[in-house]
Amino acid sequence: SSRLQAKQQQPLSCQEEASQELQALDCLQTRKRRTAEEIKKKEDGKIAKKHQYEIKSCWPPTITGGISPCIIIETPHKEPVTTDFSRFKKYRFRNLFINPSPLPELNWGNSKDVWLNILTKENRYAHCKHFTSLHSSLQPHMRSILLDWLLEVCEVYALHRETFYLAQDFFDRFMLTQKNINKSMLQLIGITSLFIASKLEEIYAPKIQEFAYVTDGACSEDDIVRMELIMLKALKWELCPVTIVSWLNLYLQVDALKDVPKVLLPQYSQEKFIQIAQLLDLCILDVNSLDFQYRTLAAAALCHYTSIEIVKKASGLDWDSISECVQWMVPFVNVAKKVPVKLKNFKKVAAEDRHNIQTHTNYLDMLEEVNSAAVSTAPGQLSPVSTGGIITPPKSTEK
Repeated sequence: SSRLQAKQQQPLSCQEEASQELQALDCLQTRKRRTAEEIKKKEDGKIAKKHQYEIKSCWPPTITGGISPCIIIETPHKEPVTTDFSRFKKYRFRNLFINPSPLPELNWGNSKDVWLNILTKENRYAHCKHFTSLHSSLQPHMRSILLDWLLEVCEVYALHRETFYLAQDFFDRFMLTQKNINKSMLQLIGITSLFIASKLEEIYAPKIQEFAYVTDGACSEDDIVRMELIMLKALKWELCPVTIVSWLNLYLQVDALKDVPKVLLPQYSQEKFIQIAQLLDLCILDVNSLDFQYRTLAAAALCHYTSIEIVKKASGLDWDSISECVQWMVPFVNVAKKVPVKLKNFKKVAAEDRHNIQTHTNYLDMLEEVNSAAVSTAPGQLSPVSTGGIITPPKSTEK
C-alpha cells in the first residue's frame, strides 16, 4: 500500500517541480527587465545631470595667477547641437600625399626613396619672384639682363647648362636673404654665383682670374672671393638644388626608357632636349617664372612639345598641377619656335655631351617680343624688359 501511495504522489511532485521551475524562470526574467530599466534610468540620470549643471565663477582670485573660487548652479536642460556641414560644400578635398614615383625599378637603390629625396630637395630650396620688393633700386628687367649675360659667359667658356641653372638658383635665393642691394652690386653677385656653380659642376672650371676678366674691370678677384663667403653664409651652404634642367633631363630619360632601363645613360634625343632647353632659357629670364616650382616649369615645357600623357608618365604631375604654368608659357613657346635650334660643336667636348653645354642666342630680343605679345592680350602680366644693359661681356673672339 505504501508503494501504491508513492506511485500516486510521484506525478504530482513532477508537476510541482515544473511549476516551480517556470516560476523561477519568470522571476529571473522579471529581475533582468528591472535591472535593464534601472540601468537605463541611471544613464538617463547621468546625462540629465551633465546638462543640468555648469560651473560659475563667484569672484576673481585674490592672488594673481591663482584659481578662481566657483560654485555649481543648475541650468535648463540643453539638447546636443548637431554641426551643420552644409556651409562647407564650396570646399573640395585636396590630395596632399606625395605623387607616386615615376621612376622605374633601380638596381642601385630604391626608386621610391630616390623620388622622395628629389621632392624633398625641391621643397627645401624655395624661391620667389617678390625678392625685387626687398630692393628698392632694382627692377625686374635688371635680373633679365644679368642672366642673359651669364648665359653668354657660359657659352664662351663652354660651361654646362647645369652650371648656369645652379648660378641662377644661387642668385635668386641669395637676393631673398638680403635687403636694399644696390644695382651696382648685381654683376658681382652674378659672377660670384657662376664662380661657385662652376666649382661644383665643372671638371675643369675657369680660374678666378677669368671670371674677374669677363667683368671688364668691374669686379676684382678679391671682390669675388669676399662675395663668395658672404653668399655661402647667406645660403647656409645649401648648394644642391634640383635645377630646371635636371628635371628636364629626368623627364626625358623616364619617357625614353625601354624594357631594360639604363637610367644613368642618356636615352633621349639631343635635338628634342636642346629645343625644350632653349624654351626654358627664355622663360627663366622672366622673373614671373619664379611663381612656379622648377619641376612644374620643366613639365609645362615638356607638355608643349609632347603631350599631357607623356608628362604624367614622366613626372607624375596631372593637368591640374601644370595647367597654369602651361598657359603662362604660351607666348614664350610662340616666340621660341620662330628661332631655329641646332646642336653646336665645342672644342674638347664629346659629341654625346654637347647638348649639355649652355648656349646663348638673342634672348633679350625674344623676351621683348614675348612681353609685347603679352601686353596686347593681358596687360601687365609680364615684367617689362629693356634691351639696354648695364653689363657688357667681352666678345667670344676677345676671350
